[in-house]
Amino acid sequence: MLQQSFDLALESKVGKGGIPDAAFEKALADVAPALARLKGQADDRSLPLLHLPSDTADLPPVHAAAKRLKQGATDILVLGTGGSSLGGQTLAQLADYGISGISRFAPDPRVHFIDNLDPETYSKLLADLPFATTKCVAISKSGGTGETLLQSIAVITAMRAAGLSDGEIGERFQGLSEPAKPGKLHPLRALLEPFGVPFLEHHTDIGGRYSVLTNCGLLPAAALGLNIEALRAGAAKAVAPVLAGKSVRETPAAIGAALHLAAMRSGKNIAVLMPYADKLALLTRWWMQLWAESLGKDGQGTQPVGALGPVDQHSQQQLYLAGPKDKFFTVLTVGAKGKGPKIDAGLAGKIGQDDFAGKTIGDLVAAQGVAMIDTFAKNGCSVRRFHTDHIDETVHGELLMHFMLETILTGYAMGVDPFDQPAVEEAKLLAKRYLAEGRS
Repeated sequence: MLQQSFDLALESKVGKGGIPDAAFEKALADVAPALARLKGQADDRSLPLLHLPSDTADLPPVHAAAKRLKQGATDILVLGTGGSSLGGQTLAQLADYGISGISRFAPDPRVHFIDNLDPETYSKLLADLPFATTKCVAISKSGGTGETLLQSIAVITAMRAAGLSDGEIGERFQGLSEPAKPGKLHPLRALLEPFGVPFLEHHTDIGGRYSVLTNCGLLPAAALGLNIEALRAGAAKAVAPVLAGKSVRETPAAIGAALHLAAMRSGKNIAVLMPYADKLALLTRWWMQLWAESLGKDGQGTQPVGALGPVDQHSQQQLYLAGPKDKFFTVLTVGAKGKGPKIDAGLAGKIGQDDFAGKTIGDLVAAQGVAMIDTFAKNGCSVRRFHTDHIDETVHGELLMHFMLETILTGYAMGVDPFDQPAVEEAKLLAKRYLAEGRS
């Protein structure tokens, strides 16, 4: 169960570095119309994201595509960028993807998310992949994402060079994109369908950064053996208060939106998300895109920053505590107490720490998380805490949906559209033009 506590975010608890209580009360009132708007969209079904958790019709095709990808595969290459990749990555961490120290021990198939274009990285990957046992997923909502298209072309070229026929290449690809529109070129389908590549249809009304619980995120998750039904069930917990018409104070995502809104109005222009679990590290990268791309508009928004505990207590804590009080912190703790290797009494004595004897690594991590929160408060830093006893698909689904709802409600209350990204589109168009012109 996910629990949110926010007393230590307020000035009345932490001093003048906290969010003024009056500002929070005003923000709660201002989020109420935003929550009513969201409830209206749930009622008229104009925002499909709200009913996604209860949908199951799209899951059998995901399972079928995942089975096809896994069959005979040692490696699965996920081609895409931004929301088409970050959501899948944060889910994949539940299966040890991208976790320092243990990711290379994960069982086959090995999943590679190629979300950033770097010529050296991609060249090495294509040189080392065993194409006879490599499958590929190409994801682009519009079908025109330059990175996905060029990644796909490069893989096709490498597979041909490795001696695979076009039919064999088609057997190794899975597409995921919106349906083609009559009379309009759909680049990804135009590239892959002649090879016989099957496609899953990207939900037309759910944008990339909100697509983690659609087939975009669920297909890699299913290929890794994760319980995608449980992910949806967890998301249903987060959206339930909205669907039930609960008040702002009864809706955790609305409370979170009010905290962020009050923090912005109080001069806190940086929002920090700091989980205390390796399996939530990439959640921060997914959230950073969600927050920045949804709310950075019309001269408004706050800078999202991802941190990871306890390691960033060593790398960022000095600034957080002794620097400017311009940050709103969200610390996410997990029930680590009693878990992990036990500390040998004799060895603890040798380092002068007899009190450590019999404790576990998890005991230390749990203590560090609480200590960090209390230290924030004692130093006048505004901090909210999320806590969960464990991490699994249900909890992860609830977290993801909470942050999406919190972002949408914050955007509505700010008066910005949390679903568009005009500045990003401008840069994409320029990049394609410069590529064609050979500019650098």
